[in-house]
Amino acid sequence: MSLTPGTRLGPFEIAALIGVGGMGEVYRATDTSLKRQVAIKVLPQSVSGVPDRLARFQREAEALASLNHQNIAQIYGLEKSDGAISLVMELVDGPTLADRIAQGAVAVDEALLVSERADAGVHRRSSRRAAGLPARPRLGRGEAARWHTRRSGLCVLA
Repeated sequence: MSLTPGTRLGPFEIAALIGVGGMGEVYRATDTSLKRQVAIKVLPQSVSGVPDRLARFQREAEALASLNHQNIAQIYGLEKSDGAISLVMELVDGPTLADRIAQGAVAVDEALLVSERADAGVHRRSSRRAAGLPARPRLGRGEAARWHTRRSGLCVLA
């Protein structure tokens, strides 16, 4: 289900596509009720009626909801609106790790910081039996950086 800017899913207004993965598309959106930016992962309509995929999406939401760690992005809810099933998550901005590497060599201290924060998030996931979740690193901005791991396949250092 490709959504265009301005599309509404319940109280969420889609702003832009920010990622595509095996389980769906991830969008930047505005939660118009709480006036905050969120990430919304939408299960494709082509599989939204497949029981196995629905169960997997539900398990993904439950796994995220069971985790509470500064290096793991928070899930805000599992939404069903206008025939779309979606995960609403904390939006953590920043370029991907691949983008950063494409800019040139990564300094040792920067690489160590990313590794340390990634390890903390992965350790928390595995200690809560949420291991094996895909990770696509995303680097954030600022000195108070924290690594975010999402079941949606996105990781962010913000």
